[in-house]
Amino acid sequence: MAEPDPDTLERRIERTRAELAKTVDAIADRVSPKKVAGRSVAKVKSQVRAQTEQVVSTIGDMVGQAHSPNGHRPAADEPWDDDYPASPIAPVLIGLGVVVVVGAAIVIMRRRRRR
Repeated sequence: MAEPDPDTLERRIERTRAELAKTVDAIADRVSPKKVAGRSVAKVKSQVRAQTEQVVSTIGDMVGQAHSPNGHRPAADEPWDDDYPASPIAPVLIGLGVVVVVGAAIVIMRRRRRR
């Protein structure tokens, strides 16, 4: 078996060093506290955004359904059916109302504690 010449051996060593340096850099980047925190924040934002969209969609579906006073869903030819789409402002107003009620409750609780 013939031994490789020194130039070939040096090139292989340099290539191996470069690959090892890339691997170490990738590991350091993956476990960096700043990068881990950034990925965690991005994941939480994504989950919150998805949940918010789901809640808004659900509320919109609930608000957009027209029901007659006796509780049944009207047929297309009944007078309760209209051609106007559900307003996208309804979920916003519901959310605003919830914020006002919670805010008022917090203010009342704080005033009672001061007495």
